[in-house]
Amino acid sequence: MQPADREQHRRALAQVLGESQVRWDEESLRTHQRDTWFLHVWRACHQRLADEPLCVVWPRSTGEVRSVVRYAADHRLPLVPFGGGSGVCGAIAPTASAIVLDLRRMNHLLELNETALYARVQAGKMGNELEGELNAAGYSAGHFPQSIALSTVGGWVATRAAGQYSTRYGNIEDILLALEVVLPNGSVLRTKTVPRAATGPDLRQLFLGAEGTLGVVTEVTLKIFPRPESTLLQSFSFADMATGLEAIRRILRAGWRPAVVRLYDAVETVRHFPAASAGTNCLLLVVSEGPGAYTVAEAAAVAGVCAGAGGEAHGPTPVEHWLRERNNVPSFESFIERGLVVDTIEVAATWDRIATVYHEVVAAVQAVPGALVASGHSSHSYAQGTNLYFSFAARPPAPERAEETYLECWRAAMEATLRAGGSIAHHHGIGRVRRPWLRAELGEGVEVLRAIKHALDPSGLFNPGTLLPD
Repeated sequence: MQPADREQHRRALAQVLGESQVRWDEESLRTHQRDTWFLHVWRACHQRLADEPLCVVWPRSTGEVRSVVRYAADHRLPLVPFGGGSGVCGAIAPTASAIVLDLRRMNHLLELNETALYARVQAGKMGNELEGELNAAGYSAGHFPQSIALSTVGGWVATRAAGQYSTRYGNIEDILLALEVVLPNGSVLRTKTVPRAATGPDLRQLFLGAEGTLGVVTEVTLKIFPRPESTLLQSFSFADMATGLEAIRRILRAGWRPAVVRLYDAVETVRHFPAASAGTNCLLLVVSEGPGAYTVAEAAAVAGVCAGAGGEAHGPTPVEHWLRERNNVPSFESFIERGLVVDTIEVAATWDRIATVYHEVVAAVQAVPGALVASGHSSHSYAQGTNLYFSFAARPPAPERAEETYLECWRAAMEATLRAGGSIAHHHGIGRVRRPWLRAELGEGVEVLRAIKHALDPSGLFNPGTLLPD
């Protein structure tokens, strides 16, 4: 695109929305040219990011989003929805001709229905702000991703997110009642707020995990929950991951749903809970909350299962430590400065396969040249299975091989997961980093997604380059 054309589009959009809602200064473009994917951060630190977008727009209403979408369609300009920018899979990488649609000025809690227990909120609302407003009224969304202070409600839908208390309250697809989406042709889809409907396929599912490729989520209606009457904390030590995973399986199989059930392998137990580590043990954290009688019964049942599986009780202190520190993580930049490549990779599998997935992925990543450590924990569990959240660090054999080493660690983890029968993603989405393995996961489902994409966005303007493989 020629400079004169860029300037013309910027001025035209400023007329559509107003001067204060369209920016193309260096800081605005720079802070909207990527998400928080490690490779994006690494490239930014080494001045290797490619393009800055055409401009950034900040709509305040669904009507203004429609105006921007129609302008983009009329002029065949790519459109990239932007929430908090906290995604870690590379979904945000606008080209030089792209409009970035920052939704964070659409940040109002529109309705709090205390009878039907739901909240209707604009998609640009930051997660911690929503939770704070709900808490003040005596409620909670029950959704606590580690990025809660950095992510938006719309971003939760776009990435099919999971929160730290999901075992009790569910993931985003479980608490989403309704949504409003601006489609690529500028029309608005609004689903009805009902507890359940049998009116054909569930249209909400099209946009859960679509990462901005099928439309712009502008409004979300979520279930809410009265704040719990009581909370009980417990922790248990197990000899190895397989034993701890079996204890979780028995707890969930019996019908109990603790809000938090997190099992750390020996490496992560040493790293995060040194006072509870003997060097080889694995630590399980459990949080039970709800009505008083229920939490007492659940905590007692959990303790019985863990004791029967050989678990040693460690009391509430490790859980209290986790609750204080759970959202404090070192920045990628701090590792890059030391010449390291690092990341987290979350996968999932059924109970009969999960121990194999754990061992296969750890071994595969550790076999990558330059790998220093690979470890994991389980953080979201179900009666049918659980997820594993792996972390790795590697020192490339040479600085110029940093990207190669990083991608090789991902390749090792993805291929090991698929060989062991697991899913390549549990809650961070696909973005760009997982696209090479999407066909191996979905098979012909990829062509179904392509058909839906073509039907809704025939010009391919909505967040091109993410989710679907080339």
